[in-house]
Amino acid sequence: MDGPSPPHDDGTTFDDFVRAQTRPLLGLAHALTANPHDAWDLTQETLARLGERWGRLRLDEPGAYARTVMVRLNVDRIRRLRRELLQPHRTDEPAPVVVVGELDGWLVEALTTLTPRQRTALALRYVEDLDVRTIAARMGCSEGTVKSQLSRGTERLRQHARDHGPLRTTTGDTQ
Repeated sequence: MDGPSPPHDDGTTFDDFVRAQTRPLLGLAHALTANPHDAWDLTQETLARLGERWGRLRLDEPGAYARTVMVRLNVDRIRRLRRELLQPHRTDEPAPVVVVGELDGWLVEALTTLTPRQRTALALRYVEDLDVRTIAARMGCSEGTVKSQLSRGTERLRQHARDHGPLRTTTGDTQ
């Protein structure tokens, strides 16, 4: 985009929007991807898509639109990765954990154990504080599917916390 961006309906320029929304979008992207590098890529792609249409968009909530774009780009990313990987590559060694923001390392590690749909549903519910209906609309699925993904993902996180959480005793002492 050459020159200053045209203002949105509310007078906000794209530059102002980027300054205000990059950090929250990056937080959501990290929760969606559980990987800081993929999170940056997803955030940048979301902002690029939004920037291309900024002057033409007629939205009450450009931030909500950006989050919807991000979720859909992430779903596309996951589908593309599945097509590219003929066989899942598993290793006994977990990926290195890089903590972004205020998340504990064990929680970031726990998020990597979730399926992409579970991670997306949980991120939209607990990071974005959305209700089931809105999550279903953003993910393009039924409310029942969202409830199922939330339930299964939460149980997986609980199990991971029991096994690896910060309150787990490392000495093996039982009292």
